[in-house]
Amino acid sequence: MRQTTLKDSFTMQGKGLHTGAFITATFCPADANFGYKIQRTDIEGQPVIPCDATIVGDTQRGTVLVQGDIKISTIEHAMAALLAAGIDNVLIKLDGPEMPILDGSAYYWTQNISKVGIEEQDVEKDYIVIDKVIEVEGDNGEKICIEPADHFEVEVTTDFGDSILGRATASLSSLDQFATDYSSARTFVFVREIEPLLQMGLIKGGDLGNAIVIYERQLPQERFDALTDKLGVDRMNASQLGYLNPKPLTWDNECTRHKLLDIIGDLALVGRPIKGKVTAYKPGHGINNKFARAILSNI
Repeated sequence: MRQTTLKDSFTMQGKGLHTGAFITATFCPADANFGYKIQRTDIEGQPVIPCDATIVGDTQRGTVLVQGDIKISTIEHAMAALLAAGIDNVLIKLDGPEMPILDGSAYYWTQNISKVGIEEQDVEKDYIVIDKVIEVEGDNGEKICIEPADHFEVEVTTDFGDSILGRATASLSSLDQFATDYSSARTFVFVREIEPLLQMGLIKGGDLGNAIVIYERQLPQERFDALTDKLGVDRMNASQLGYLNPKPLTWDNECTRHKLLDIIGDLALVGRPIKGKVTAYKPGHGINNKFARAILSNI
């Protein structure tokens, strides 16, 4: 297997999930052994930041690269699309502090990669081949492990303990499944999380077009009305729990599929494709990054 890059550049534009700013991202071909790097074209000197698990500095509502005073947020969906397509080397030119959120999935990144095509390079692909079990655990029952396998696989179990999402599983036995079965799984948020996130200055660009919004715990009608007003949607009966989005779920386990998508994106930051089977219970960006660092420390 040889390393690959894009045959041509492509550009995507849209608002950032947290800043709400209009942002342009251009994906460009890169030389062999370049890896994934992001260039902040809006900053003096246009610094280039490596997409590296060891410089992830925040994982609260996405994966954030931090180098000095430079931050690049919400990179995981684009990273998942690149890794799933088998691409090794890309330079992303970005004119803002985060990737455009688009529809909250990896679908449009995946589609554009497919449109421009992939070019093989004259250097052998360098895999991380897992030869022993590596496992990490979190403080709230989260657990991720990887074991030897002859190709990359992922199995995810989520358990939110509520009446809407409950417990669910998703599994990917080949990255060939990603484009059709996982790339369009959207990110999600619970209504109870929206107020504190807004108070923290986050999700300024969030809306029902780029996230699944789940109303799983009843609020007083007045408070619920205030939240739906902030989201720019029609007021609803606060006693009726469920999804606020007019667009239905693509799959019953779409939220779990998105968690699997996030794992792929966060593991892209180890810098090389992996041969191994990942099994995750209640994953999130925090433990995903801890897991990526554990893999790096074991090779």
